[in-house]
Amino acid sequence: MSTILLHPPRTAAAEWRAALAAELPDAAITLWPGGSAETDYALVWKPPAELFARVRPVKAIFNLGAGVDALLALPTLPREVPVIRLEDAGMAEQMAEYVALAVLRAYRESDAYAAQQREGRWLPRPRIVKSEFGVGLLGFGVLGQAVARALAPFGFPLCAWSARRKAFPGVESFAGDAELQPFLARARVLVCLLPSTPDTRGLLGRAAIEALPRGAHVVNIARGEIVVDEDLVALLDSGHLAGATLDVFREEPLPPGHPFWHHPRVALTPHTSAVTLVGDSVAQVAAKIRRLERGEPVTGVVDRARGY
Repeated sequence: MSTILLHPPRTAAAEWRAALAAELPDAAITLWPGGSAETDYALVWKPPAELFARVRPVKAIFNLGAGVDALLALPTLPREVPVIRLEDAGMAEQMAEYVALAVLRAYRESDAYAAQQREGRWLPRPRIVKSEFGVGLLGFGVLGQAVARALAPFGFPLCAWSARRKAFPGVESFAGDAELQPFLARARVLVCLLPSTPDTRGLLGRAAIEALPRGAHVVNIARGEIVVDEDLVALLDSGHLAGATLDVFREEPLPPGHPFWHHPRVALTPHTSAVTLVGDSVAQVAAKIRRLERGEPVTGVVDRARGY
């Protein structure tokens, strides 16, 4: 019988525990701050540093989300225990919907027409040439590939950048530092899907954003610290960028005085582009625990040196 320490999102603790008990009926599940000094598995979302100071997971630590930056930053995180992240678990479809909406709003100039409506102006705009409206996916893992599949039927030129080259039907591939600038130059809409690592934090500053075509849009559904806020605002104000759709921020909730709140070219949402679906997530974690108990390998193991 496996022992599991569970530290889920506070508002859904009962739901997580019930779903996990249904999937692994023979497991002994304890909610933090309960539990003994040792457990087979820890299933956590943004745990306090005290958790790993008090409890030693023996077999694996499961992060109940795709982003592991907050977990890896904990000084008490055991170095010798594998960390396993969620892979998709229903998030890819939600993110693809969010990005498709943002891309279509930019292409059909919905914000410009909304402004004209408020001003009482009837003014048809020349249609943007679709073949010149490239969509660039900055980061091309499971989520980026799901976004590419969702956008493919619309006929936009698609390109993707990743640290290592990845071939994908209908998507032009760019990789490595040397190919970042040529990639950015193709993107009338830049969709940020990167994990937060030392290499990506602050990546979208003035130099990178200025490499985008004039009139480009930025969509960030990854992590807020990848974007340099003041540089993004400056390039929106200058007209180099036509707009930005932002779901993630350096500080969340976004502070009341932040310029993003009332900027006419910014559309923002409160980190809701994809929410973790408890049933799908628990099914994935439980399947991996069963594999580990049989001595079989699992996917989603985090490379701590790379940060994801």
